[in-house]
Amino acid sequence: MASYDMTPKIAPYLDRHLLFPLLEFVQERQLYPDEQILKCKIALLNKTNMVDYAMDIHKSLYHADDVPQDMVERRAEVVSRLKALEEAAAAFLQNTNAAQELIADKQYNLQMFHDRYQIGAEQIEALYQYAKFQFECGNYSGAADFLYQYRALCTNSERSLSALWGKLAAEILMQNWDIALEELNRLKEIIDSKSFSSPMNQVQSRVWLMHWSLFIFFNNDNGRTQIIDLFSQEKYLNSIQTNAPHLLRYLATAFIVNKRRRPQFKEFIKVIQQEQHVYKDPITQFIACVYVNYDFDGAQKKMKECEEVIINDPFLGKRVEDGNFSTVPLRDDFLENARLFIFETYCRIHQRIDMGVLAERLNLNYEEAERWIVNLIRNSKLDAKIDSEARTVTMEPSRPNVYEQLIDHTRPLSGRTYKLVGQLLEHTHAQAAS
Repeated sequence: MASYDMTPKIAPYLDRHLLFPLLEFVQERQLYPDEQILKCKIALLNKTNMVDYAMDIHKSLYHADDVPQDMVERRAEVVSRLKALEEAAAAFLQNTNAAQELIADKQYNLQMFHDRYQIGAEQIEALYQYAKFQFECGNYSGAADFLYQYRALCTNSERSLSALWGKLAAEILMQNWDIALEELNRLKEIIDSKSFSSPMNQVQSRVWLMHWSLFIFFNNDNGRTQIIDLFSQEKYLNSIQTNAPHLLRYLATAFIVNKRRRPQFKEFIKVIQQEQHVYKDPITQFIACVYVNYDFDGAQKKMKECEEVIINDPFLGKRVEDGNFSTVPLRDDFLENARLFIFETYCRIHQRIDMGVLAERLNLNYEEAERWIVNLIRNSKLDAKIDSEARTVTMEPSRPNVYEQLIDHTRPLSGRTYKLVGQLLEHTHAQAAS
């Protein structure tokens, strides 16, 4: 399953601290040799200030009680630097109640802090450096608090944006998912409205944002809908296609596990078809089998592979302990809805279906398939009848939904209207100029 592991593709778009939860996951799943993962952790830690953590891993990796001298010296440097930064940021650290007086008006904050606490530009810069250092030490709670204060005082838009990225990373690492979602939305608003030095920089920022959002969306109650709303926006979907097609796995999964069929799904099927020569995995291939190639045997095989992909994916394979049992809720929802996808498509092609064939298509035995279809009929998700003697399912003729037809026919009108208005304005301007 290491061949389907997304960590190597995702790593370039994450802060190094965000890689540690992924490494913990793949280590638990034993996707790679333990020694390889521990060496990777040490390589990452050497670029941070988490020296004690690096020392512990070194001892575990090499079964030693001592650590190299360069680690000991590095630890002394970190402690010395931390003390210096604490002194520089003392004005903030000694006035712990000052943060409660901050408001949205930065100019008011600056004047108030100057008059009341004698805090100026030099101390504010020291606060930023201290917050950044605390983050590198792994003190994410302290870093988040100090970055919040810094952003309330900072008038430099670039520095403020950098602090917001840091605050988002800290909230993710503390698993404060609701606060992290607020910071994510705040960051998206800035990225979409900010003037970048080049369009490519804006695209890159969107790609980074989408990668970081995976932590939040797959740990948030409404995340399966929110990821569709974000990733399906034209500018974001274009960024996925041009820079990060591997993110199609997560959008595809969200569409499948979403209980309410999203209107963007039809367009997404076209994207899967367009991009299958660039990126594909069992989840995207499952959608292609069902909706592009109508290959139900292929879809059945891919369902089994999808289960393995999900339980070994750090974002999709989250386990929940239930007494003595451990389950992966997203996997269960995926398999249930994947069967429904196959069934719905198969039924559109065949009016009378052999139950034995259908059970095989759904990876169920005959009794399980019969119970599953009975439940669909009972819950009004399926207009069909079961003939137990003939062991068949007979589909009732489907009647076109008038509202859906109306929406499909009127959707192009807004684009045509916009184009006509543009032509009319051009014609009006031309007449006025003449």
